[in-house]
Amino acid sequence: MFLFTILSILIIALISWYKKHFRRRDYLYSKIPHPYHIPLLHHSLEFIGKTPKELFDWMEDMSNELGNVYFFSTGIFGSGFAVISDVKIVEALLSSQVQLDKTIDYNYLIDWIGTGLLISNSKKWFTRRKLLTPGFHFKILERFVEIQNNQANVFVNILQEYDGKEVDIFPLASLYALDTVCEAAMGINIHAQTKQSDYLKAVQEITRIITIKSFDTTKQIEFLYRFTEMYRREKKLIEELHAFTDKIIQSRREELLMHNEETSEQNDEIGTKKKKALLDILLSSRVEGEPLKNSDIREEVDTFMFAGHDTSKSGICFVFYCIAKYPEVQQKVYEEIIEVLGDEEEINLQKLNELHYLELVIRESLRLFPPVPYYGRQLVEELITEKYTFPKGMNVYVSPYLMGRDERIFPEPKKFDPHRFEVEMANDKINPFSYVPFSAGPRNCIGQKFAQYEMRMIAAKVLRKFKLSIASEITILSELVLRPENGVNLKIEKRK
Repeated sequence: MFLFTILSILIIALISWYKKHFRRRDYLYSKIPHPYHIPLLHHSLEFIGKTPKELFDWMEDMSNELGNVYFFSTGIFGSGFAVISDVKIVEALLSSQVQLDKTIDYNYLIDWIGTGLLISNSKKWFTRRKLLTPGFHFKILERFVEIQNNQANVFVNILQEYDGKEVDIFPLASLYALDTVCEAAMGINIHAQTKQSDYLKAVQEITRIITIKSFDTTKQIEFLYRFTEMYRREKKLIEELHAFTDKIIQSRREELLMHNEETSEQNDEIGTKKKKALLDILLSSRVEGEPLKNSDIREEVDTFMFAGHDTSKSGICFVFYCIAKYPEVQQKVYEEIIEVLGDEEEINLQKLNELHYLELVIRESLRLFPPVPYYGRQLVEELITEKYTFPKGMNVYVSPYLMGRDERIFPEPKKFDPHRFEVEMANDKINPFSYVPFSAGPRNCIGQKFAQYEMRMIAAKVLRKFKLSIASEITILSELVLRPENGVNLKIEKRK
């Protein structure tokens, strides 16, 4: 009898607690379109045993079935997720000065890159964003473009070996992106394109592990994961990566002290002469009068390395795919390159800015193949829109991938039409929140100019020397970034 009474009290307490904490949440969830779900488990079974490709296809199928806003949940006590491609709701979310926190899935990166600019929330994010913004001033970008030019020359030399042959461009683009971002972030050339390095191997392996953790639910139970060989390997790789970055940071700090260089930006015009890498800007920065600790600097350098490498390789390979697939577009790009560059081999920032049609081609490629097809915010308060109210704590994902293929936003979305981005030819100027491959609003991508110039540089260098054609069609999936499932196989032909 006593046991029954205690059990009854516990059940009543649990029901009361649930009603207090989840009743409104579940009511708001119920108003958002969602697929059929099993009580208590909700949609959790949809994610068990599925490959990244199957999950990617499932999310697109749900959008086709339910519309440009839908909801799913991992269980009665689990997280709720909304996927949005409605322009008005996207604008309400991304333009908010409050809804700036990242979703829970970014946590898989914390052990490697810490809580730097990509992941940090609230006050820390505001502080770091302000601190890093000068690092992407156009004067600094001029230096970064020099790096991109030099690394693109290496890339072109490698392609010479494939004249008249087929090649998977994806791994080559990955190495170019890694060389470029490593030199821009840390001021060193690791020669990833021409030789193997321990750092390169570690980056590739840790990326694979994080991808597996992101999609394998059995690896997401931390208590059990700690007993696996993968966990031990992950920790070992992170130690190696941190040791590499720490060594570079300490070496550069000592070099600055040895040469008695001024670290105040007031004595150096945007740091163009002394601050040749993001690392130098971080070493010279102060927060509340105090210099950044090595651990603070490391997480920002590692963040730039991760974000700049993974997204760039995706963007580059799909630009090449689109250019190879549409010969008339490729010819027009080539003619513009010859007209703008003439006989000049080296490409500077001014020349890149004159490649207007190439810019349109890249924008159209990013519409169809955004490197990050889904990215999210965890709501710090209710998000109230005309159609729906999204509860506090919900994980809301914006999908530039779905938006780019929505005929309500982009007429004839399957048609590759670079001119749709030419304002002079458009009937209506494109709403900036309908095209968000680099996000938008206060938490947009700080490195988007760097990435855009990087894609323009490598495309100009390659197309000046080679004709590209499709060797085989592609299928795509999303892991940490959008990527071709079986590579991007192109035929390379040297121009006469």
